[in-house]
Amino acid sequence: MKVDNISVTPLRRVDVARATGCNLETIRYYETVGIMPDPPRSAKGYRCYDDAHVRRLKFVMRSRDLGFSLEEIRGLLGLVDDRAQTCAQVRTVAETHLEDVQAKIADLTRIERVLSETVARCTGDAAPECAVIDALLEA
Repeated sequence: MKVDNISVTPLRRVDVARATGCNLETIRYYETVGIMPDPPRSAKGYRCYDDAHVRRLKFVMRSRDLGFSLEEIRGLLGLVDDRAQTCAQVRTVAETHLEDVQAKIADLTRIERVLSETVARCTGDAAPECAVIDALLEA
């Protein structure tokens, strides 16, 4: 395959997986749901990935690591693909996600406190009474 008169060896899906650390099935899934574009095919019908696919997949994986949903990633990629993104648009998406993360942290902190208090009341002995079970039954 030639790009700008330079011979480029197309990457196979397995090469993309190795380059990114992403599971093959996950790459297939991202293609199916439209997060990753379908790669062009060779004359023999093989998928021909390139460095742009690797960069995009790394973007998706990093976004997932930060907890962005596929819909949020789709929105960010839409801004990137249109080459019309503004920092303000991206910031809005990131701020909304940050607020969601902060709410989850607050919920987890509350859960940790309640569980910690409940476990502290539990004697852990062989008696049938259990503070943890009692606390769960109170709800």
